[in-house]
Amino acid sequence: MADKKKRVKVDSDSDDEYNSNRKSLPFKKRLKPDEEILSILKDLTESIQAKINTNKALTLADLQLSSSCREVTDLDLSSVQDEIERCILRITQSIMSGKGFAFDIPARSNTNQLYVPELDRIVLKDKTSLRHYANVATVRKTTITTRILQLIHQLCLKKIHVTKRDLFYTDVKLFQDQNQSDAVLDDVSCLLGCTRSSLNVVASEKGVVVGRIIFSDNGDMIDCTKMGMGGKAIPPNIDRVGDMESDALFILLVEKDAAYMRLAEDRFYNRFPCIIVTAKGQPDVATRLFLRKMKMELKLPVLALVDSDPYGLKILSVYGCGSKNMSYDSANLTTPDIKWLGVRPSDLDKYKIPEQCRLPMTEQDIKTGKDMLEEDFVKKNTGWVEELTLMVKTKQKAEIQALSTFGFQYLTEVYLPLKLQQQDWL
Repeated sequence: MADKKKRVKVDSDSDDEYNSNRKSLPFKKRLKPDEEILSILKDLTESIQAKINTNKALTLADLQLSSSCREVTDLDLSSVQDEIERCILRITQSIMSGKGFAFDIPARSNTNQLYVPELDRIVLKDKTSLRHYANVATVRKTTITTRILQLIHQLCLKKIHVTKRDLFYTDVKLFQDQNQSDAVLDDVSCLLGCTRSSLNVVASEKGVVVGRIIFSDNGDMIDCTKMGMGGKAIPPNIDRVGDMESDALFILLVEKDAAYMRLAEDRFYNRFPCIIVTAKGQPDVATRLFLRKMKMELKLPVLALVDSDPYGLKILSVYGCGSKNMSYDSANLTTPDIKWLGVRPSDLDKYKIPEQCRLPMTEQDIKTGKDMLEEDFVKKNTGWVEELTLMVKTKQKAEIQALSTFGFQYLTEVYLPLKLQQQDWL
């Protein structure tokens, strides 16, 4: 009898452990074998590649737009130097003719932005404003613009790269704050009609990549499956990247470093062949350029994993449609047709995320969400509208890490595989 009681107790403990595991990994039983999920991903990749191969990429020049728009192109250093010298000659002629010293700067305000649905990106309209030296309101910005042009001209002559921080420290008293020199740098890029990377001024390394991709970095071959958990830092000057090779089925774009580390440590890219990339928050220019280069050269679908909040969707839209701040360069910085994989507002109930892991939206969050519902690039996608409306209605948000309530590896073991299996993306 004692043995029987003991045996019953052991069986009960075993059942408790089993039930606990089932509770901690909800929906795992719905997963099909990896081979079936891989077959779904192969079909997705093939359809994307067929679409890219058959459809000619539209450009602004192909469209009959009511407003004229401004776009920049990649220029080599000698061409940038020529543009700067032509600009200074025009100003010299203006001064000598008695019209004074002024720059005709393209306006980058919100009112001069245009969303083009055919291209699914934001572009800059052709409105400009005069930045006079003989005007108290604009004299300082005119001086900064002149100084930035001088520094860029020096870079062209020396054929070297510098960071935006280096540029700021060349004249701290004049610039006062790096935000001011950074903003004028974008103005100068617009003024000269070249991409910001053509100016040889780069941001410090921020983004990282890991997974099934090999590429050359300034002549050195980099295998991103052998970069460890930290991955390979995305080079700030993307012109030195080339010879991309990959056997991946998709690119997984991740908003935050924490989720990226989980995916890298679990070698998610080996179970489901993919390339994982993150800018660790707000997307920087180098990561946006690198993502676009991968998409265009490797012809792979891009699936995005972001937080379920208005800022996660904002980050996703910057990668896909471009930022208003750099709309003049959206043709080079945007990655078309990014799919929103998760975490979406509807996932919170669908995956039974506990209330304690959901965060109340602040008034600013709600305002941002409502403002985004008015954006043309959101209105175009009914799925985005539904998700964003649900978010604003429930006033709840959640981070990717909320999935860790079911276990630290729930993201890689259940959530993402099930999302891929169900083709649950927008």
